[in-house]
Amino acid sequence: MPETTPTARPQRKERLGRVLSNKMAKTIVVEVERRYPHAKYKKVVTAHARFYAHDEKVEAKVGDLVLIHETRPLSKLKRWRLSQVLERSRESAPAAAPA
Repeated sequence: MPETTPTARPQRKERLGRVLSNKMAKTIVVEVERRYPHAKYKKVVTAHARFYAHDEKVEAKVGDLVLIHETRPLSKLKRWRLSQVLERSRESAPAAAPA
């Protein structure tokens, strides 16, 4: 019987982005910004991508800066998991009600 050596899991992709929505159950929508020079004109172009990420503890709020990493498919659109909330949004703090 041949011995199988445990292979190291490949490095997972990570993305840094802002939470756009947290209205779904245990799911957040994260917008990731990518800047690159245009191939022909060399102007710096900003591209945006939206990722659906799994938020098990429901800790991310709209506007938070979060780190997400790639994972196995969790649903039709979710292929990312929330790693950590790096910076809380100023809007997510409870506002004082006017008297």
